[in-house]
Amino acid sequence: QEHYGGLKGLTITWIGDGNNVLHSIMTSAAKLGMHLRVATPKGFEPDLRITEISEQYSKEYGTKLLLTTDPLEAADGANVLVTDTWISMGQEEEKKERLKAFQSYQITMQTARSAASNWTFLHCLPRKPEEVDDEVFYSPQSLVFQEAENRKWTI
Repeated sequence: QEHYGGLKGLTITWIGDGNNVLHSIMTSAAKLGMHLRVATPKGFEPDLRITEISEQYSKEYGTKLLLTTDPLEAADGANVLVTDTWISMGQEEEKKERLKAFQSYQITMQTARSAASNWTFLHCLPRKPEEVDDEVFYSPQSLVFQEAENRKWTI
């Protein structure tokens, strides 16, 4: 909101794990007037109940929702590209399997080329290089440090 001047009409794309951070975005994006595009590997989709709620909100608020396994399809036309850790606390034993499943989900400049010309990148940190490459993470479009500062004020 701070960067774009408002949220209504923006397209936010999540590329990664169907985790708690995605669930929060799914239950709020439509209410804020944002379209949501989600790419997760098979077997790592968001919770079905959250998906159903998100679909209902999308209909209710007149926004679009896309769930796919293709990161480039999800990134198409996106204003905001978002990812998070692929290996959350308690999932350390699944690391090898998860890294293999998420291999093609790293956000790169190739991903960004599918996005809107005014794209930005968000990650709630800490970030691992396999989730987003340095070129995107340290680019002028990356708002990760402003995001971290904004979170400071809510804690």
